[in-house]
Amino acid sequence: MIAHDCGHRSFAKRRWVNDLVGHLFMLPLIYPFHGWRLQHNHHHTHTNKLEEDNAWHPISPAEFESWKPIFRLSFEGFMRNRLWWIGSIVHWANLHFNWSQFRKKDQSSVKLSVGVVVIFAAIAFPTLIVTTGIWGFVKFWLMPWLVYHFWMSTFTLVHHTAPEIPFYPPDKWDAASAQLSGTVHCEYPRWIEFLCHDINVHIPHHLSTAIPSYNLRLAHSSLQQNWTDYLHESRFSWALIKQITDKCHLYTPETRYQSFKEYHQAER
Repeated sequence: MIAHDCGHRSFAKRRWVNDLVGHLFMLPLIYPFHGWRLQHNHHHTHTNKLEEDNAWHPISPAEFESWKPIFRLSFEGFMRNRLWWIGSIVHWANLHFNWSQFRKKDQSSVKLSVGVVVIFAAIAFPTLIVTTGIWGFVKFWLMPWLVYHFWMSTFTLVHHTAPEIPFYPPDKWDAASAQLSGTVHCEYPRWIEFLCHDINVHIPHHLSTAIPSYNLRLAHSSLQQNWTDYLHESRFSWALIKQITDKCHLYTPETRYQSFKEYHQAER
């Protein structure tokens, strides 16, 4: 969350402080700071815009049908088998290391961040293995890293996916509506919210990325008092995860989400 605030320039007033602290705090995750920052801010600029939002992009039946069979089978298996918890790892690997997909003016920054994490990994990983063994590497880095990605995947899924949450094509998309009503505020057990620095308080963060994490609850209270009819709120449970992973597979603006079961039934 500290690195996240740095990426939005809400941690410190000076940009170089945000960049320095953001790089340092993302090193253990092997996350290139600038690559993540640029991609994440793109998500905030285009939240719930079909074919543009890069954090949670629902797949249309037409897009699904255009894929090669191996990719269709993989995606359907991913959704049907409730493998949402590796989604953040796929996102990390696909979007943050390839600087050629960024604008030319940003590529040098992304290259810098990739170089920083590569050098860190080249020093930290062998040192950890030499001093603690392979099992130490698994215990002290790999398992915490996987737990982090489990929660990142879970938060992202629950924040941006619900049967009633609409996504719009660019010509019908409205920024204010997307940021206020296009994301979900989900209540978790208080110990989870404490450990995750209130990252679940998501709607005010989308309305203004300048709000630091420690002011999100205050901002959400204001939204509840003044804009409650426009808010989507839920409470975390495994039943909620089951509802999302059973229903929210493919999407069209006209019919919203449909499951693969419904999709295959319509094909017959």
